[in-house]
Amino acid sequence: MFLSCDWGTSSFRLRLIQVADLKIIGEEKTDRGIAETYTLWKETSAGESERFKFYQSYITEQIEALHKKVSIPLDKVPVVLSGMASSTIGMLDLAYKELPFFLDGSDLKTETIQTEGSNPFIIISGVRTADDVIRGEETKVVGCSRILDQTHHEKLLILPGTHSKHILIKNGKAVGFKTYMTGEFFELLSNQSILSSSIEKGGDFDEQANQDSFKKGVQDSLTDNLLHACFRVRTNQLFDKVLKQQNFFYLSGLLIGTELKDELTRTTPVYLVSGSKFNAYYTLACDVLAIPVVKQIDGDTALIEGQKQIYTGLLRKAGLL
Repeated sequence: MFLSCDWGTSSFRLRLIQVADLKIIGEEKTDRGIAETYTLWKETSAGESERFKFYQSYITEQIEALHKKVSIPLDKVPVVLSGMASSTIGMLDLAYKELPFFLDGSDLKTETIQTEGSNPFIIISGVRTADDVIRGEETKVVGCSRILDQTHHEKLLILPGTHSKHILIKNGKAVGFKTYMTGEFFELLSNQSILSSSIEKGGDFDEQANQDSFKKGVQDSLTDNLLHACFRVRTNQLFDKVLKQQNFFYLSGLLIGTELKDELTRTTPVYLVSGSKFNAYYTLACDVLAIPVVKQIDGDTALIEGQKQIYTGLLRKAGLL
């Protein structure tokens, strides 16, 4: 077994994984992300030498909570961390791996820490180019490697999210990627801009009217300047053209369409790596833009599989497997 830890900027998730079949035996989730933990550590006025212990103590608390749920001793079970844990605001600041990296994760930067009386920690660092970075997504790429169609010379993995990633795969390596601030722009525009009063959350994406509005947004992203098209969300409401819930999906379509239109000049097979919510949006947007999606891969499964491969790879190098 191993403990899979996905510690993002705004959330924390710890899962006990059975290596043989990747079965999730138990799980703990909280809203205490890396950003909040970093702020709390700074407030303690503790020195840099105490930083790792501060973060470690929170993980230990969650391990104990998980232990009570599953009734399995967890004191020796290794914790595999990916995401923001290795960032400048994380528990350990690890340097990025320079692109490219192998799909088996064998050349990714990791740090193994064993302290007396605690669980071993395997921390996975991110990857960088000259002007872009990923943290966490590199682990998902490793987890996708066995699922990808090996007949395709090049492949493009699209990982939707607050900061969506488009990762190019070639000859068994990740060779390029781009970050798109799609989700963050949507949150800012829908909550903090003049457009916030013109939209309403909570609509059902399966409703035809909402899907039509979403598709209209995707289509408009091809022909309109985004800064101009976004104001149409306002005038749509002012002139009673659509309901506020439909406007919500129109804005979403505009932003996702703007992200995806970068791929219109490619003929590279696309793999969509995400959860169910984003899958529906991105699948429909790709359909509108005639971008063929070869396969959909569950993002959580990819993360756990990637952590497993990196962890077992380290065990092999050490002659323990």
